[in-house]
Amino acid sequence: MITQSVARLTALTQGYGGRRVIDGLDLSIEPGVTGLLGPNGAGKTTLFRTLATISPPQSGALELFGRPVTSERDARQVRRRIGYLPQDFGYFPAFSITDFVRYCAWLREVPSKKAESATREALAAVGLADRARDRMKSLSGGMLRRAGIAAAIVGSPSLLLLDEPTVGLDPAQRLDFRELIRSLARAGAAIVLSTHLVEDVGAACDTVLVLSNGNIVHSGTPQQLAQMSTPMAPGDSPLERGYMTVLSNRGPAEEAAC
Repeated sequence: MITQSVARLTALTQGYGGRRVIDGLDLSIEPGVTGLLGPNGAGKTTLFRTLATISPPQSGALELFGRPVTSERDARQVRRRIGYLPQDFGYFPAFSITDFVRYCAWLREVPSKKAESATREALAAVGLADRARDRMKSLSGGMLRRAGIAAAIVGSPSLLLLDEPTVGLDPAQRLDFRELIRSLARAGAAIVLSTHLVEDVGAACDTVLVLSNGNIVHSGTPQQLAQMSTPMAPGDSPLERGYMTVLSNRGPAEEAAC
């Protein structure tokens, strides 16, 4: 069965001012969970901002849900189907958690008849149903992160972009998060998870991309990345050693497993 890509980038060039961060990137995102690994400065946030239609490509093509995105009008249409959790996100401190998530549902144009129930479902999914009236300004780092995840998943977006979603979560909450994204993937969503926590990628992702200097230097399953490990590579697990080996080699991108 042929699966249509949820997102496709062709010959993408992206950067800020005169600094080029991504140059000639080709990438296809399919339904399921894709892990994005890479050192600081590799271009992960730039890639996310492009996929989220926040930063238009400097050159190349962006296609989302089978349609080219070439204008702000196109971008507004596809944003309804995108959930995005930046590494740092803004909020009104006096908002309750419910207010915040409901506001994000409104921004994504979740139908008003469904917004209330969608908000409740998102809060329950991240374990915040009993804290729904708490003010955003009163939250701990882990609770704030969970509120951000709820805002990203409210309304069941088709493409979910999560930048360091498990920062501040305790081990039990990280396990719950992994099960949450697995359940969203089973429902048909395409999820891209950017993290420095290699074990989260190994546990939750179908595909792993390694980004270095704005280029994909490896694409495959977590098992395939672990098999790249060399005996002298640093790391505490085969997956970590495989990741460090790929970064040290900085070889050409590999074919993703079917």
